[in-house]
Amino acid sequence: MVLQWDLIGEAERRVLADPLRLRSVRRLIGGPLPDEAFDRVAMLVRKLVDAPMGVVCLVDLDRQVLAGQVGVPDPLASTREMPLTHSFSRHVVTAGEMQVVSDVRSDPRMRDNPAIAEIGAIAYAGAPITDPDGLIVGTLCAVDHEPRVWTPSEIALLSELAAVCSSEVCLRIARAAADEARRTAESAHQQLELLAELTESLAATMDVEEAMRRLGGIVTSRLADWCVVAIADDPGGPASVVATHRDPERATDMGRLAALADFARDDLRSMLLAVRRGGRPFRSGDGAADLRSRIADTELAEITTRAGFGASLIVPISSPVRRRALGAVLLVNHPERRGFTAAEEWTAAEIGRRAGLAVENSRLYREQRHVAEVLQRSMLTDLPEIPGVELHARYLPAQDGAAVGGDWYDAFVQPDGSVIVAVGDVSGHDIEAAATMGQLRNLVRGDAYGRDEEPGALLTALDNTLHGLRVPASATMVLARVRKSATGYAIGFGNAGHPPPLLLLPDGSVQVWWVPPEPLLGLPPREPRSTDHRDVPPGSTLLLYTDGLVEDRDQFLDDGIDRLSAVLRTYAGSPGDELCTRLLEVAPHRSDDIALLLVRLG
Repeated sequence: MVLQWDLIGEAERRVLADPLRLRSVRRLIGGPLPDEAFDRVAMLVRKLVDAPMGVVCLVDLDRQVLAGQVGVPDPLASTREMPLTHSFSRHVVTAGEMQVVSDVRSDPRMRDNPAIAEIGAIAYAGAPITDPDGLIVGTLCAVDHEPRVWTPSEIALLSELAAVCSSEVCLRIARAAADEARRTAESAHQQLELLAELTESLAATMDVEEAMRRLGGIVTSRLADWCVVAIADDPGGPASVVATHRDPERATDMGRLAALADFARDDLRSMLLAVRRGGRPFRSGDGAADLRSRIADTELAEITTRAGFGASLIVPISSPVRRRALGAVLLVNHPERRGFTAAEEWTAAEIGRRAGLAVENSRLYREQRHVAEVLQRSMLTDLPEIPGVELHARYLPAQDGAAVGGDWYDAFVQPDGSVIVAVGDVSGHDIEAAATMGQLRNLVRGDAYGRDEEPGALLTALDNTLHGLRVPASATMVLARVRKSATGYAIGFGNAGHPPPLLLLPDGSVQVWWVPPEPLLGLPPREPRSTDHRDVPPGSTLLLYTDGLVEDRDQFLDDGIDRLSAVLRTYAGSPGDELCTRLLEVAPHRSDDIALLLVRLG
């Protein structure tokens, strides 16, 4: 036995060696590894708690099995087990409650654990996973490589996900029992698949309305003939309602039902709100009786009759963070179908819990996105008014789930009368990228203002500054200087891994300023960057932009540039603001931020 029993107390030995607990553990570890369901939960831990490692641990008598993991280094990631000498989770089992440790090196129970050196485990938070008898069979844990103060919301999310794991553990243990229990477990496995599919689907969107539609689609494909999902983040405010039917021909009815339920406070919506307030499921074998007694609106009653109002089940949607109900899910079967079973009620309750987790995740995402967007917009430049030069700029955040990123533009006049213009894109899509963008923009201004060097030399100086000050920036950028010349304008520009500038000439033709590629900003200093020069006639328009305006995973970069060139030619005579709008209209999918700067040279 790897663990030295004489090093732990009698009470701890008794808990670890409990035969009933070990029976549950060994029923669980007999399955195949890796376990996709638990791996997905571990991935959710890493995404939602932002920890390098997420692990679902099952604690046996002399070993710990990693039923699900993400971020654990080999060979542990491959073997999926470790001796108890390496286990922090055994302390959760023996203590009987969640363990949250900012630095295990300062904890007398954990500071000698070999996992500190072998996998770099410094901060640990582990929530218990329990079997049907409430015995702790393992933990869902998050591990960081450096000291960390775990926040109350992170602890709440970890506890909620551990409860999800406990639910799945209970299903698996039930599946391993006698013939009737095995038949029940087969049904439970289908419900587990439903819950796993639902969890994965909800985790893939940050939009509450879209999450409600996905929930309705999955529930009506597996569990009920039709359903209504109602969510109201403000207890006294209006509810968002989505209705879904298994039969696609009922889509129009369901849309109308959702609209009516949103306003009919005394009818179907009141049923949902009652369960929301009570916080407990309500199961009825005679949905028609509920229909007669609760739905007074004639049109609503007709729609639900056509949909088939038989057995019904209503479960709350609960917030794991704020510990209150946010809404409810109504599941309904056709009158010819059987009523909902106790197992299906449990599954429906789990659906409500996971929906609540999705709503909270969306709320936190919106808050972070709002902060990042406000931060980014506050850092974007008010364009100067320059005689003979007309400037227009646009910034748009991504639309399809990516957070605000580090796209930016800038323009300012030098003491010698030349104009510096720049567009850049800091890697990343979060508030850190937006903050880094602000640093980079200020460094560009600080390094360039009052200096008459070529743009390539300015970019080289910026490389040295970023490296010397250890600014964690990896970015692309085009930096250009615009000067008056005898024939119009002389433009010198440097390109650090950025899409090429476009020039619309007075005759309507478009030049694409391709240059030999140079590395991104933020890499270790290299040989000096180059500057390319162009003579530009009056009446021309220079376009600088970020890759969100042209890049499409299904097309080549040249195709996106061709689209921009066509817009420039078609709307060459349009006002600058209108031309910017037209350029944004051809952006592909809007899966990335977009910044563009239009420089019209009179």
